[in-house]
Amino acid sequence: MANPSKRLPENVPGDFYVDESCIDCDACRQIAPDVFRDHGEQSSVYQQPRTEAEVLGALKAIVACPTASIGTTRDYDARRGVEAFPERMDENVYYCGFNSESSFGAWSYLVVRPEGEGGNVLVDSPRFTRPLVKKIEALGGVRTIFLTHRDDVADHEKYARHFKAARVMHRDDNAARYGVEHVVGGEEAVRLDRDLLVIPTPGHTRGHAVLLYRDKYLFTGDHLAWSPARRALTAFRSACWYSWPVQTRSMRRLLGYRFEWVLPGHGRIHHDTASAMRRHLEDCVRWMESFG
Repeated sequence: MANPSKRLPENVPGDFYVDESCIDCDACRQIAPDVFRDHGEQSSVYQQPRTEAEVLGALKAIVACPTASIGTTRDYDARRGVEAFPERMDENVYYCGFNSESSFGAWSYLVVRPEGEGGNVLVDSPRFTRPLVKKIEALGGVRTIFLTHRDDVADHEKYARHFKAARVMHRDDNAARYGVEHVVGGEEAVRLDRDLLVIPTPGHTRGHAVLLYRDKYLFTGDHLAWSPARRALTAFRSACWYSWPVQTRSMRRLLGYRFEWVLPGHGRIHHDTASAMRRHLEDCVRWMESFG
């Protein structure tokens, strides 16, 4: 629970606040941008919620916060935030909420599909919490767990065990050590079924991979995200743990695929036409190449 005695001084007066345990994961700012802001390496409340929609956004941020750094001095119905997840992003694609501290607050997603199409897919892992697990059970459980890279695996073992799901991960990110059932290798794309394509994208880590669903939704882990400041697709040069030249080459290879959504673990989500996404990606590759 957030500690009011450790409330950050950057918070405006009022019910909601962020305490000093914030790790600057950006989740609250994405979920409730009218309430939370980045004041420099941490988040704070810059405007107290004024409407019911903004209150709900703040309650969802409390639930999603990986470090329980957001609190309120009033007795709001916290169940409203809990029951909001998984939250539908588009069609049958959901954001799970309940971000995990062990993944530095990375976002995870659920793709809901009929059993005849291969069943539901969990992309990276949220915290294993009973309310979320029950909601996922009601949506049909989990058949496949795709892990983009080693940073964002969180509670994958608990989800795999509970749902008897098969995990998919690249061998170069220690997939065997994690007990992954379906280990992919090399840099060639691997088709899991008609709608799911695993595309290895080494760079951020040696075995990073992304998942393309129906040539529309690209789940990108820590490889690719949207930058609101630059209004462009971007990569995280300061958080490239393996090789920037290799990541640049992996990014260039993505130009061979069509997608309309970028759904990252870290960084901002973006939706556009496939042609606009390609232009943004071309710009991103040129920007990455400019660093040599």
